[in-house]
Amino acid sequence: MTRKVMTVVLSVVAWMAGASAASAQAPAPPKPWTGAASAGLALTSGNTDTSTVNAAYELVFDPHTRNVVKSDGLLLRGKTASVVSTNRLSLNIHDEYKLGDGVFIFGQNQYLKDEFKSIDYLLAPTAGLGYKLLDTAKTKLSADGGVGAVWEKNIGLAVKSSGAITSGEKFNQTLTSTTTLTQSFAALWKTDDFHDSLYTVGVALAASMSARTQLKVEVLDTYKNKPPSAAVQRNDVAVLMAIVLKM
Repeated sequence: MTRKVMTVVLSVVAWMAGASAASAQAPAPPKPWTGAASAGLALTSGNTDTSTVNAAYELVFDPHTRNVVKSDGLLLRGKTASVVSTNRLSLNIHDEYKLGDGVFIFGQNQYLKDEFKSIDYLLAPTAGLGYKLLDTAKTKLSADGGVGAVWEKNIGLAVKSSGAITSGEKFNQTLTSTTTLTQSFAALWKTDDFHDSLYTVGVALAASMSARTQLKVEVLDTYKNKPPSAAVQRNDVAVLMAIVLKM
């Protein structure tokens, strides 16, 4: 009787140990929501006192089906000698649906407010087709093109509306286990005046500080080919440094 009891006990213990090992080895199910928030501050003093604040977010909803929804935003605000010299807000929401290997359709809505480009607001809902040229664990490269509409309100002027054509490209390269390089390009042309176009180019390098934080350095170039007045410069370049918190 004792031998039978010991045999049963040993069998149960062996089963529990096997189940525990299998549970430990099983990967955690992927989370549908991922994202990051970042913030940075730059201060200088001397001949000119300047301060610049940047804050940004990225959100991705991926239920691991064919549909992925992404949103991102960036706020830049700076002062020089206590006078506001930079005031820019950009927001974007992007919904894409996978059709086949590398091919996807998308709909997106872009918003831009840039006081020093005299843009009170620019709103551009578009839809189109994209293709993922590279999609590996370390390297991702995609390009897309779309059509839609654009409404632009310049400070002191009436709202202008037009059809819109967009083009975009995104590149992401994991350099090491702790360092990532990203690059992006976006263009918007108005169909009633192709010279009235907007281009945005960004390059960023991020290095991990811990499992959930990164130090990020980014160069952002915004070019408006046809500003509303001669007093507004076409090109703006911003160098951003920020701490990123992954969620």
